[in-house]
Amino acid sequence: MTAITLYMAPGTCARVPAIALEEAGVDFETQLIRFMKGQHKSPDYKKINPKGKIPALVIEGEALTENVAIITYLNQHFPDAKLMPKTEDAMEKARQLADLCFCSATLHPIVTRIRMPHFFASEEAAKSVWEKGCDSMHEYFSMIDERLGKQPWWYGESWSAMDAYLFWIYWRVEGAEYPVNNFPNFSAHKSRMEQRPAVQRALAREADAMAQLEAEGLVFTPKPV
Repeated sequence: MTAITLYMAPGTCARVPAIALEEAGVDFETQLIRFMKGQHKSPDYKKINPKGKIPALVIEGEALTENVAIITYLNQHFPDAKLMPKTEDAMEKARQLADLCFCSATLHPIVTRIRMPHFFASEEAAKSVWEKGCDSMHEYFSMIDERLGKQPWWYGESWSAMDAYLFWIYWRVEGAEYPVNNFPNFSAHKSRMEQRPAVQRALAREADAMAQLEAEGLVFTPKPV
């Protein structure tokens, strides 16, 4: 049996590989990283991920970071799970990679500015950062909403790990007062995701991790704008 460990924290984009692993039906364990204790910057964790970020996925002692790389590897390692649409066409493979990069490199930085604007500006300027983040996000949410109005999943009738990434992005800004209700097709996508057993299992793992943080008094709560 392959030993797989996902280093994670509740609410973070570690949810994306957690859902992918659950969809693949493989056994894995999660290792909670406590941000409030600075574990992500500890020497022990930096041996796993020198960047001090999560997620990190360790398979048989080999560490892999960055969600685009993790999803790409899992798709190749567990082909029967069909985490991404199967194709032998080089251009189509590149387009799928571009889609994942769209989430990680375009949407994710905007999500952070909406969810945690205080990380980027003074107390007085945080609202402006949030507003600029929302303004930037409107264009992309409109594009996603239009696509999901024509099909249930990003790639049509078949679920993919891309849907897991979009689900996390939607959820993350929904909790930061971004007007998600303006995008009904994206909202319906979130509801479909919540009905998937693999997603429910991944969320249950997060709930257990959150309960552990609460018991230890180590829950991080972003400041309201």
